[in-house]
Amino acid sequence: MKEINELSFPDDIRYAQSHEWARPEGDTVKVGITDYAQDQLGDIVFVEMPEAGETFEKGAEFGTVESVKAVSELYMPIGGEIVSVNPPLEDAPELVNNTPYSDGWMIEVKPEDPAQLDSLMTKDDYIKSLQG
Repeated sequence: MKEINELSFPDDIRYAQSHEWARPEGDTVKVGITDYAQDQLGDIVFVEMPEAGETFEKGAEFGTVESVKAVSELYMPIGGEIVSVNPPLEDAPELVNNTPYSDGWMIEVKPEDPAQLDSLMTKDDYIKSLQG
């Protein structure tokens, strides 16, 4: 596993305590897991995601990610309706390991309350939480 300073944490996204990230893109928000989370999990072999059209509350489980080490639940960093899932992850779950903030995104959400983004951590807050 990498040291925290070897991992990537973009400034333009918000972070959940449960290691998901949320990036606003117009009136939707892309969601995935952080570089830290994928590094801790190891090689990802499967991602279970919801169907487009499903609605979840903030903090609700929306899927799972399976690695060679463990299966981990995925939680909604903000509440809303799933407008799309990332189709390539079905055949190439390793995209989450390789590029967690770009090709490795998991779901796109139409937020029920965009202000929920403000309750998520900034990059600096997230790094502090990891350093404990």
